Amino acid sequence: MTDIQQAATSYQCPDNAFNDRIIMVTGAGDGIGRAAALALAKHGATVILLGRTQEKLEAVYDEIVAIGAPEPALAPVNLEVARPADYEELAGMLGNAFGRLDGILHNASILGEITPLDQYGYGTWESVMQVNINAPFFLTRALLPLLKDSADASVLFTTSSVGRKGRAFWGAYAVSKFATEGLMQVLADELENVAPIRVNCINPGATATKMRAMAYPAEDASKLKRPEDILAPYLYLLGPAAKGITGQSLNAQI
Repeated sequence: MTDIQQAATSYQCPDNAFNDRIIMVTGAGDGIGRAAALALAKHGATVILLGRTQEKLEAVYDEIVAIGAPEPALAPVNLEVARPADYEELAGMLGNAFGRLDGILHNASILGEITPLDQYGYGTWESVMQVNINAPFFLTRALLPLLKDSADASVLFTTSSVGRKGRAFWGAYAVSKFATEGLMQVLADELENVAPIRVNCINPGATATKMRAMAYPAEDASKLKRPEDILAPYLYLLGPAAKGITGQSLNAQI
């Protein structure tokens, strides 16, 4: 285990670590995204909740307000159909509202099909690539000017073990996560020593989420970590403790 991995998994986040920080979380309506948004808010962040379902985002909004955390913002966006112009419009609105952005957690993903490639649906392939890799690129590109206006910004992509070593039948999901690793590495290398933006990947591992249940329907979810249990590395990489750390691909569970 590397020193960085050890620091991430053992991180104890101070209560005020995210005070005055503005962090976007995609897929914020459920699962890891919801848990991360709540944790960031509890530690002082103003969270921009991005997701497809307005009702789920509003429920997370209400939870954050109820604990007395900074009021979040809602960004209902369907990543499967949004185009570059939509992200540019969103960036303009966020620029007017906040003036900068201190971080993005690219959490939203879809699974697609668990099936051999010669049986993989063309439409499903396109949808998975759109949500899992095209949308994070479009969104990050549109928001880079706001990230550059931060004194210490962090972009955190979500990867997977099947995005590090290919696995039969995982199709577009695995390929999209290989692409995510590549996108992270390219962006981190481009921005290092150019802008105060660090770029990293995190692999959540086996976690009790709806996507995990779809991939492993016979699995006993009660034996898995809950989203709330794996957040230390997320808070580490998104917050000030990891300043200067970039180009890393870490695990949320070891």
